[in-house]
Amino acid sequence: MDTSYLKQFYKKTRNEKIQALQQAGVISAADAQMLKEGLSLPDEAAENMIENQLAKYELPYGVAPGFLIDGKEYVVPMAMEEPSVIAAASAAAKVIGAAGGFHTTISKRRMIGQIALKDLPDLAAAEKMVLANKAAILQLANRAHPSIVKRGGGAKALEVRLLPADATIDSPDFLVVQLQIETLEAMGANIVNTMMEGIRDELEELTGGTVLMGILSNYAIECLATATCRIPAHLLKRGQFSGADVRDRLIEAFQFAYVDPYRAVTHNKGIMNGIDAVVLASGNDWRAIEAGAHAYAAKDGQYRSLATWSKADNGDLLGELTLPLPVGTVGGSIGIHPAAQFTKRLLNYVSAQELEAVIVSVGLAQNFSALKALVTEGIQKGHMGLHARSLAINVGAQGKEIDQVTQQLKKAKNMNTATAEQLLAAIRQSAQH
Repeated sequence: MDTSYLKQFYKKTRNEKIQALQQAGVISAADAQMLKEGLSLPDEAAENMIENQLAKYELPYGVAPGFLIDGKEYVVPMAMEEPSVIAAASAAAKVIGAAGGFHTTISKRRMIGQIALKDLPDLAAAEKMVLANKAAILQLANRAHPSIVKRGGGAKALEVRLLPADATIDSPDFLVVQLQIETLEAMGANIVNTMMEGIRDELEELTGGTVLMGILSNYAIECLATATCRIPAHLLKRGQFSGADVRDRLIEAFQFAYVDPYRAVTHNKGIMNGIDAVVLASGNDWRAIEAGAHAYAAKDGQYRSLATWSKADNGDLLGELTLPLPVGTVGGSIGIHPAAQFTKRLLNYVSAQELEAVIVSVGLAQNFSALKALVTEGIQKGHMGLHARSLAINVGAQGKEIDQVTQQLKKAKNMNTATAEQLLAAIRQSAQH
């Protein structure tokens, strides 16, 4: 990749951006032409993806260049509607890249499947029976999906959880049998659910209970991704704030989110701005990722910040983000949607682990940019510039009018629709004379 073509990327026109990506070696000539024509989903594919399909709802698809992750450079695709997210991710990537980039650790990629049993004559005896037959249950689960086993995956571990009756909601005792299943390059929902269905009869016979359900869990704590970064304080200087001031204020902003769930929710929403955008661009299930991430944020009983920031002994800023990331490189809409297929070629990732590394790094970058803005000039400065552009478009500005209205809105006393309409009318009247 020749990154020289990507300098001042945000200042280029759409066609210039596409050309720059091709010149940099990020995309092929064929993909450049595809981008110019659009990454729209074919009508037939859309009709068969969901029931009662009426139309296609599009989101902007953009890229954040400059991500250095585990020594490899990436141009990261993001699909989303919020104006400032890509700009923030790109800005963070530039600073963190200058400090050596992101470093990631990916845990074993295992999904969790659950069988919930009720009406058990003896809860303790049922638990012992299941554990005594662990090997046979795992073997039975693997027989339900032999193709994944042939490729080296399959059910690898079993645990049992006892959930006693809760008088508050009048729930029964539950015995939960959980399998850890390696789904390889797939996110694996169908694989897991098939295996759970394959063991339910055996579990009823062993325990004397009744199976309530068998289903995967999106709380994928056996599929964790971690990104870290280390930033020297001098790279953090912002306006009137010294690098050390920004570092210390940013750490305090994390501490605020750690102890206060009201702040933590918004804090983590900012992290998910970046994560969801890449997950969506890759064709993966962003709802599953959201659910698992927020559950993980409350793993100790209180909802807290997903990312942590601290000071190293030498004064550097240390950042770390860990969350469950059960994404896949095959299955679902990944092989159907042209945008998901293009994302795969653009990122040029070779495995689900590598895709996880990119996604978690973007989440940490997003958090860095948000906190840095909040503790220095405030979050609104960047937001309002992009908000002004949206207002200009909403009132009908076209071509050069968009930039003209945007610039004047930034200087106006009130940034709202009425002001934008007045400015556009004045610009058009002036152009007629």
